Amino acid sequence: MRSLLILNGPNLNMLGTRQPEIYGHTTLSDVEAMCRAHGEKIGVSVTCAQSNHEGELVTLIQQSRGTHDGIVFNAGAYTHTSVALRDAISAAEAKVVELHVSNVHARETFRHYSHIAPVAVGVIAGFGTAGYVLAMDALLTFLETARRE
Repeated sequence: MRSLLILNGPNLNMLGTRQPEIYGHTTLSDVEAMCRAHGEKIGVSVTCAQSNHEGELVTLIQQSRGTHDGIVFNAGAYTHTSVALRDAISAAEAKVVELHVSNVHARETFRHYSHIAPVAVGVIAGFGTAGYVLAMDALLTFLETARRE
């Protein structure tokens, strides 16, 4: 059975209450339940984790090697600042889909650059929390295509 890590960075624990006009009213618990239910439906094991601490996220990425087939990663603000997370993804040879609830390209200029995107297999942004399921499906399609090649 395939295994995915749904990894969320800083402030994602505030989903549903933090700036609902941007991020919506769905909570992180709701997102995790949605991802687990989708995983069950498509036959994929799902593990969810969230941390506000960069080093903890690095550790979770490193530990994913050999445990998870891929990571759906909403790195939050660390997307735009963390070389450490980029290096962890590269070192772990992790297959990552970068995810953003909001359309970061329609927001402040500093959100337009991602340290994660160059080492990710793809990026999904702007579809709200539905983006998590989209990212899961996209990642599984990528993994299946890579397996066949």
